[in-house]
Amino acid sequence: MSVPERPRIKRALLKLSGEAFAEEGGFGLDPQSVKYLASEIVEVYKVGVETAVVIGGGNFVRGDAFSREAGIEPAVAHYMGMLATIINALALQEAIEKLGVFTRVMSAVEAQAVCETFIRRRALRHLEKGRIVILAGGTGNPFFTTDTAAALRAQELNADV
Repeated sequence: MSVPERPRIKRALLKLSGEAFAEEGGFGLDPQSVKYLASEIVEVYKVGVETAVVIGGGNFVRGDAFSREAGIEPAVAHYMGMLATIINALALQEAIEKLGVFTRVMSAVEAQAVCETFIRRRALRHLEKGRIVILAGGTGNPFFTTDTAAALRAQELNADV
C-alpha cells in the first residue's frame, strides 16, 4: 500500500467572483452553484492544502456601477458591495460545513453577529488548525476591488498560490 504524496502546495488562496454564486448571467444566489463551489473547495482541502477563499459580491452589488446607476455616493456603494461579500461568504460556509469541513468566515468589515473580524494571526491559526478560511469584506476600504483584497490576503497569509 503506497503512502499518499503530500501536496506540493501547502497553502492556497482562491478568489471567487460574486457572479460564481449566481446562475449564468444571473443575480443573487443559486443554491446549485454554491454547492458546486463548496464541493470543489473541499476537494482541494482534502488533498491536504490549507485553503483560504476571498469572496466577491458582484452578484448583488458592484460599487462603481451601482453608484453611477443609482446616483449615490461611491463610497456608500462600495460599502454595500463589501456587505454583499459577507452574504456570499455565509452561504459558502454553510455549504462547506454540510460537507463535513470546519470553516471560519472572517471579514474586513466588522459584522460580529455573523463572522469574525479579519485578524492576520487568527486567520493563520485557523488555517493551521485545518479550517477553511473564507475572507469577506474586501480590504475594508472603498474603491478597492476584491481582486486587490485577494492579492493582499495572499501575501498576509503566506499563500503559495
